[in-house]
Amino acid sequence: MAKIKTSYVCNECGGTCPKWEGKCPHCGAWNTLVESVAAPAATAHRFAPLAGASPVRSLSEIEARELPRQPSGIPEFDRVLGGGLVAGAVVLIGGDPGIGKSTLLLQALASLSNAVPVLYVTGEESAEQVALRARRLELSTGEVNLLAEIRLEAIVAALAEQRPAVAVIDSIQTLYSSELSAAPGSVSQVRECAAQLTRFAKQTGITIVLIGHVTKDGTLAGPRVLEHIVDTVLYFEGDTHSSFRLIRAFKNRFGAVNELGVFAMTDRGLRGVANPSALFLSQHDTDVAGSCVMATQEGSRPLLVEIQALVDSAHVPNPRRLSVGLESTRLAMLLAVLHRHAGVATYDQDVFVNAVGGVKITEPAADLPVLLAIMSSLRNKPLPKGLIVFGEVGLAGEIRPAPRGQERLKEAAKLGFNLALIPKANAPRHPIEGLEVWPVDRVDAAIDRLR
Repeated sequence: MAKIKTSYVCNECGGTCPKWEGKCPHCGAWNTLVESVAAPAATAHRFAPLAGASPVRSLSEIEARELPRQPSGIPEFDRVLGGGLVAGAVVLIGGDPGIGKSTLLLQALASLSNAVPVLYVTGEESAEQVALRARRLELSTGEVNLLAEIRLEAIVAALAEQRPAVAVIDSIQTLYSSELSAAPGSVSQVRECAAQLTRFAKQTGITIVLIGHVTKDGTLAGPRVLEHIVDTVLYFEGDTHSSFRLIRAFKNRFGAVNELGVFAMTDRGLRGVANPSALFLSQHDTDVAGSCVMATQEGSRPLLVEIQALVDSAHVPNPRRLSVGLESTRLAMLLAVLHRHAGVATYDQDVFVNAVGGVKITEPAADLPVLLAIMSSLRNKPLPKGLIVFGEVGLAGEIRPAPRGQERLKEAAKLGFNLALIPKANAPRHPIEGLEVWPVDRVDAAIDRLR
């Protein structure tokens, strides 16, 4: 009997080694190599090029055309995708369990089925469970075809026979290929199934949407090999205890990245939110200290988010610095700038900062709103009513401009804000109706302006 060949696969990067090692030679992670059965030798037809050999041509000679898009029937989902689904594209969507991935895609297929043929492939749930969800959501699914299967070859055969315009695979971790001996969900199976489905999508023009599991570290399917194979990567964000969900695009070959879609979970499924800025603004009966509203930019959409800060006397030798929804390491830097360039010391104070609504802000334009919210809480003095703030703070105390400042100001004016404290470089050339602008270029000047 022939000896079974084994190899060791890294759970982090997917690299293979002929023998076990404590440290992965590919990514440097420790104790991540797992023994698995080596894959059989690949046949030529499985990975042959999709097109024949072509001569070298000048890029200017190649005709570029805009790809047609198929609207999904859910405007917020189309915004994140860049306008709709592209034929032959492969979309990967991930998120925490129970956050609404299957619900959203079932709603999208029900809407798409009125215009194009669709197929829903379920590997985690039975056909009866999917039908029960559709009935609970009161969806019109008469034209939605369903396949309960986890074997890759059977799924590809069904796609070739049915020829749907859009197919959903729920989920990629449940699939397995008979070409490999590894268990479903392993690195080799996930990589092989995703590669074969991507290849089939490019050959036939079928749009395939893959649902991917998120590990405890928050990454999609463990190794990031999936994100390199597919065309678009979407992440579901939000607390499962809250009714609001955010979908963010981290990669999109057919549209802009960092686009944000905002949904509300109801008893009839996910519904798009027309005015997402209202979600992130608290309704206070009276003016409160430690609250500052900032204008942030998520993709092509300006959003208004409330930043709250609480400064309290520390009762321990090492004061606490905690931020939720903002970069925690940047908070310590901003407090040092506040001390050095504005003369405000917080070394004996606990400082807590929070972005309201569960949104995560990564852009540096939140620096100035965070500092002003901290100053407001420290002095126990509310900021002026109707104030909007944005701007990046440098280590030298300067206030740098933020991109797309005009769009942020127009969004603030549209929602009734009448005062803006912004970087001098973002000052509008023409006045904005109903909005008074205070341009500043230094941290101390911004704080003095609000005394």
